Amino acid sequence: MHENINYVEVTPENISEYGCYCIKDKNAAGAKAKTEWFKSKFNNGIKIIIACDSDKRQLGFIEYIPSEQAWRPVSAENYLFIHCIAIFVKGAKRKELGSALLKLCEEDAKANTKSGICTIASSGAWMADKSLFEKNGYEQCDELDKFELMVKKFNSDSAHPKLINWKENQKQYQGWNLVYSDQCPWHTKSVNDLKAAALDFGIDLKITGFENPADAQNSPSGFGTYSLIRDGRLLEAHYISKTRFLNILKKEIA
Repeated sequence: MHENINYVEVTPENISEYGCYCIKDKNAAGAKAKTEWFKSKFNNGIKIIIACDSDKRQLGFIEYIPSEQAWRPVSAENYLFIHCIAIFVKGAKRKELGSALLKLCEEDAKANTKSGICTIASSGAWMADKSLFEKNGYEQCDELDKFELMVKKFNSDSAHPKLINWKENQKQYQGWNLVYSDQCPWHTKSVNDLKAAALDFGIDLKITGFENPADAQNSPSGFGTYSLIRDGRLLEAHYISKTRFLNILKKEIA
């Protein structure tokens, strides 16, 4: 591991001090929602590890969970699944912190006799692209739309993880629907903004909060924990701003 870098494992006891990384304001509604989500899922094996420098500045993080409990549309047995990995400090990227965080996950997986590690990658700005994983020995084992399922197996005989075809789940959502979970701390603001905009436009937006991994694994989009749908058509597969939603509304109801 890198010198002068401290890797802090977030727990229910210290999350009020360290937060969930993505939102710096620990009093923000999204940060509070994520904190409660994390605490409620802690016994399911969820882990958040934050990399900090000697001044306690947070440089990056990784969040992972046993694959059977993953909040993404993936079917995988006896793997660890990475929900998120991000390095937001430019200087930290040069220190290869992403690879270091993956190494910690790999050590955890081996210590718990897992078959390997898997994750969903994408070229979108809000999800790590596959180059980081390929650099660390991962290979692509499945693909749907712009989402790529990456895996690093410790035993070549282990079964490959598979994506669950979320397109088949879209037709059940008729009318305007927004489905989400508090797995991502940015969802709270987005949901509130879209709810307010829908009211302004007289749109009946049905909002559904996912409460367990099975909901997310059978979600209507590749991101799993956020989907905006109208009459079985997926409009967005990740959280959006009020401005973006207003543009969608103008186009859809023109």
